[in-house]
Amino acid sequence: MDLIKVVDDAFANAKVSEYPKFKAGDTITVTYRIKEGDKERLQKFKGVVIQLRGASPATKTFTVRKISNGIGVERIFPFSSPFIDAIELNKVGKVRRARIFYLRNLSGKKARIKEKKMNLVKEENA
Repeated sequence: MDLIKVVDDAFANAKVSEYPKFKAGDTITVTYRIKEGDKERLQKFKGVVIQLRGASPATKTFTVRKISNGIGVERIFPFSSPFIDAIELNKVGKVRRARIFYLRNLSGKKARIKEKKMNLVKEENA
């Protein structure tokens, strides 16, 4: 068996399958476990996914961007990180690109992403 494949399988995290499916343009909240000294706490990072990168689960990452006090903050999260506690999908964005780096140059209302309207299936009582 290929040695790289063995290492990838060893680092593959079972929690990755529990995460919701998201893509660039979606607004997500990542709950991240932070260790400070001997204490641990959970911190939420809510923002827009600007890129997904990597092919195998061991190397796959996603970048989340948010505006904090008028300053753009980006954070790169590895999919297989043991410090990710949960990922919550807040909004599904409607974008036409896989990497939306053009958001870095926009501000205000121009930096908004349209929300994708989901078709709700109505249950008929017959």
